[in-house]
Amino acid sequence: MIAKWSFMKMEKVVIFDLDDTLYKEIDYLRSAYKEISDFIESEYDKREIYEFMISCYKAGRNTFAEVIREYNLPISVDYLISIYRSHKPNISLDCDTQFVLEQLSLQKNINLGILTDGRGITQNNKIIALGIDQYIRKDNWVISEEFGYSKPSSEGYLYFQKKYKNAAFYYIGDNLVKDFIAPIQLGWTCICLLDDGSHNIHKQDLSIINNISSLYTVKCLRELFEYL
Repeated sequence: MIAKWSFMKMEKVVIFDLDDTLYKEIDYLRSAYKEISDFIESEYDKREIYEFMISCYKAGRNTFAEVIREYNLPISVDYLISIYRSHKPNISLDCDTQFVLEQLSLQKNINLGILTDGRGITQNNKIIALGIDQYIRKDNWVISEEFGYSKPSSEGYLYFQKKYKNAAFYYIGDNLVKDFIAPIQLGWTCICLLDDGSHNIHKQDLSIINNISSLYTVKCLRELFEYL
């Protein structure tokens, strides 16, 4: 299948969501909690912060407010949020995702991009930490805070349509509520990566799939090769 791509001359634009598509967002959360817990333990001589924060998250509680209250910390929730958003994350691509990006980036008729919601500093740090900048050029990173529009707005998708004329467009995401509304309306091929059971941050309501026409599903990114 991979060899076949080399002979397919039609230009293709393959755009990925970031969180819970190219990596697991829970890994970013764990990285940020570790950064925060290390800060608190160093500055205030407290212990077992990380374990407490994870337990709060799993219980659905306000983690930052709870850790401040539990350990009587003289800092604000906003300050902890700023650490969460701005830290340099310890995250990585899994082998399948890296393989897919490598193979797609080698195809001369395929242009890769990212269309993701989030803050500029946070999403840029994620992309760089994951090494995605090796495969996707920076002018094809569309980040909602920097771009001025967030999904389900069509503006981010139209950015790529205006940039690449007469191409076939693909969007790969995971959020059934907002990822696919605009690209389906624009005639893109849309592919939903199903949660593999490792606890996506935003839970998938699979009942929605039955109400979305022209949406394909895959259990892993390697299955994308069947649709490109």
